[in-house]
Formats: sequence, C-alpha cells, structure tokens
Amino acid sequence: MRIGTGFDVHRLVEDRKLILGGVEIPYEKGLLGHSDADVLVHALMDAMLGAAALGDIGKHFPDTDPAYKGISSMELLRHTARLLAEHGYRLVNADVTVICQRPKLRGYIEEMRIQVASTLGVSPGQISIKATTTEKLGFTGRGEGIAAEAICLIETKQVLL
Repeated sequence: MRIGTGFDVHRLVEDRKLILGGVEIPYEKGLLGHSDADVLVHALMDAMLGAAALGDIGKHFPDTDPAYKGISSMELLRHTARLLAEHGYRLVNADVTVICQRPKLRGYIEEMRIQVASTLGVSPGQISIKATTTEKLGFTGRGEGIAAEAICLIETKQVLL
C-alpha cells in the first residue's frame, strides 16, 4: 500500500468553461490553463503519480507541449490510470477537496464522483469528493481562483498463480 497527495490551483477568468471532476459547472468564469484546467482532476493525478513515485503531471503532461492544449483532463486521468497499471498499481481509494467560495458545488458532487470513478474504472464508492470555502479569506475567498487537494491510496496488483 502506498499513499500520495496532490494539490493544484488555477485562476478564474472570463470566457472559459468551468470544468471540475469532468463536469461542466454553469458559472460566469472558468479556470485558466493549458488544458481544461480541471483542478480537481489535476490534484488527483498528482496524488496518484506521487503514490507510485512516478513524478507529477508536469513531467507527464507538460504545459509546453501543444498536444495537451485544450485537452480534457479526464483523458489525462485515463492515461494516468494506465500508467499506474503498467507499473503494477491500482487505486484503492481517493479523497479530493475542492476549495472555492463560489460557485456552490453540492449539486454536482455526485456526478463528479461518477465521472471520475468511470474514467478510472473503479466504483464511485472508492472516490470521495468534497467542497469547502475559505470563509471569504485569501484568493479562493475573493473568487480569484479555485484550489484542490487530494490524497489517494494505491496497492500493488495481486498476481494470480
């Protein structure tokens, strides 16, 4: 068993879609980034890669590579799951917290859990997603950006004899 953590932040800007956990959230701003800037998925990928000691998302999906321009983070998550499998690991569970003042995410969390679980090929019961505010403090409280932190547990796949 191995544990990994991940953290990501993106600035909120106009004229971008807000994508979190693979779900488009209706909001007047979206996250700025080279890909779709899904902070939830980016933090989760970093946790998974860290648990397997495989580096981080910048190593595997650099923002200088035009191949990743505008790409769905769910595609990157799918690739991350394959990478872990190639190294003999599988996800046991993940817990992700999204930190933002607005928009309110409660109504979208179950859909996010289902999307992330489906992409990873695991049960939604293995994926926990929560949202919190910073009580209007800091850049997330002022609505300048959204942050996410993740932790995951992975295990070595069992070899059948």
